Amino acid sequence: MKIAALAGGVGGAKLVQGLADHLGPDRLTVIVNVGDDFDHLGLRICPDLDTVMYTLAGLANPVTGWGRADETWAFLETLEALGGPTWFRLGDRDLALHVERTRRLREGARLSQVVEQACLRLGVQHRILPASDDPIPTLVETAEGWLNFQEYFVARRCEPEVRGFRFSGAEQATPAPGVLEAIEAADSVVLCPSNPWVSLDPILAIPGLRDAIRARPVVGVSPIVGGEAVKGPAAKMFRELGIRPTAAAAAAHYAGLLQLWIIDDQDDRHRKDIESLGLRVWVTNTLMPTYDDRRRLAAELLAWLEREMVMDLK
Repeated sequence: MKIAALAGGVGGAKLVQGLADHLGPDRLTVIVNVGDDFDHLGLRICPDLDTVMYTLAGLANPVTGWGRADETWAFLETLEALGGPTWFRLGDRDLALHVERTRRLREGARLSQVVEQACLRLGVQHRILPASDDPIPTLVETAEGWLNFQEYFVARRCEPEVRGFRFSGAEQATPAPGVLEAIEAADSVVLCPSNPWVSLDPILAIPGLRDAIRARPVVGVSPIVGGEAVKGPAAKMFRELGIRPTAAAAAAHYAGLLQLWIIDDQDDRHRKDIESLGLRVWVTNTLMPTYDDRRRLAAELLAWLEREMVMDLK
């Protein structure tokens, strides 16, 4: 079975790690959000791409889920002593990737080429693709005006009230090389438990991607568990947009795209609401605090696909 997984952030990286443990490099392609990419200190930063890459390389910080393990902070400490901006934490090991990426991009390389080379050097065998080589910065409309996503997310710690989102340049963007081919070749597309608004919507906003995904069997894992996000501001965003954050509301966000929605045991009470959307529902333990949990959830998801979805919906 071939899988194309759409991912962004820590939750997406966790499920991708579990999938990679069961699927060889020729059977899993990860398509990653680029909406939160931005320039900082003259460097091109790609947080979601780096999180997925570090996770599959076995280098991710096990406590935060982002950044590198065994990190040091001499650069940031020196920058602070000089009066420079330190609101976005760049560790010494992490910094090298940003410097090398920026150097290659300035020389004319595409982002997808930079990611491919970095994966090779870090020992990542599975294919990781940016959703697009084009910049698609996510802008957050707040009660205080429009904010760049990283300013909202990191500098302001998600405090401003959210009113909407815009993915600047998405209409003119094109999928990165290999993205459409990976989706078309997949037996199923998996929507990882990533923030619907700012991790997966920027991918789906790229012309051609939503239609390509809709043509495949699509299974998603809810990022909302017990009315809250496992990590990050997704539930807060739902509430501030006037939507009660539930597993059913998260499913409705992808209406017309999904066939199967996987929810946590504690959200079984929302099963009928999700089924009323015309979706199949699978209830299991979706929390993934450990590597074994990630492997388990991925194994259950793949077993379900083998048994139910691909035969019926391919």
